[in-house]
Amino acid sequence: MTMKTRRIGTLTVSVVGLGCNNFGMTIDERQSADVVHAALDAGINFFDTADMYAGGQSETMLAKALGDRRKDVVISTKLGFRSGDAIIQAGASYRYILAAAEASLRRLQTDYIDLLSIHKPDPFTPFEETARALENLVQRGLVRYVGYSNLSAWQSAKFLGIQQRLGYSPFVAAQMYYSLLGRDIEHEIVPFCEDAGVGIVVWSPLAGGFLSGRYTRQDPTGGKGRRASFDFPPIDVEKGYDVTDQLRRIGKNHGASIPQIALAWLLAKRHVATILVGASRLAQLEDNLGALDVDLTASELETLDKLTAPAPIYPGWFHAATLDSTLKQALSDGLGQQREAVA
Repeated sequence: MTMKTRRIGTLTVSVVGLGCNNFGMTIDERQSADVVHAALDAGINFFDTADMYAGGQSETMLAKALGDRRKDVVISTKLGFRSGDAIIQAGASYRYILAAAEASLRRLQTDYIDLLSIHKPDPFTPFEETARALENLVQRGLVRYVGYSNLSAWQSAKFLGIQQRLGYSPFVAAQMYYSLLGRDIEHEIVPFCEDAGVGIVVWSPLAGGFLSGRYTRQDPTGGKGRRASFDFPPIDVEKGYDVTDQLRRIGKNHGASIPQIALAWLLAKRHVATILVGASRLAQLEDNLGALDVDLTASELETLDKLTAPAPIYPGWFHAATLDSTLKQALSDGLGQQREAVA
């Protein structure tokens, strides 16, 4: 297994990153350290956490596990969810962003955060104020790059436009939910990110564990798996069973597990910069990393694409139906395809 790399802005990151949301929740400090060390040994250099994971314990445990290897990795953390009972302890206001980022720095035991992202939209704070706060952190050297998570395409475009107009450091990363059972971002977000040069960081690539293969029509709870009590993110379960069956069939062709095929499908998407995998056991991390050795055929990719294709929405279907086929044919060379994508 050889770890590959891609780019988020000018950051070089491993195509598989470690999601640390279970640190302090499902695994303790010692187990977290074991997972981090195994990830480092495998060539992972992108570690993602958030101030709301286990009330900040995730950041603390990640810092302890990395130790003096901190200088070798990219630390990504997020803020915006409620972190206390006081009314002001949440959101994306100037005051809260600075306070939350400084608290994260203390927990992470570091002088700077490589990538700081807004965890979710704050409808009560103007984008201009949030952008000003992020730029303050960058100018002070506390944050190297900024990104966002869970924003819509129009919100992302508006925010990036504000950053560009004011000469602020622009968003370089968009952390979004993306899986074979959740391809909504392909409608608007993927085209925006490709056009704007924003790297996509994928969270929940196995659809909250459904694509682990443990959930079946015979055992919908997956042996009382995580989704039995926390059904998130939402999916079409019946479609999920069909997809899992197809992943099992394709897996037999490669001697690979169901999650390895699901992850390999994502890794084949060039608009994806890195996918975040979580692990509560070393064996789970090792299995996920096995996706790096799976090279899906064009036919297999097409089968999965067709099986899980999101239903067209307006105006996307209108654009496809009214595309000038004569001009498309005339511009069918590589340069023409590039022009079509920009048009």
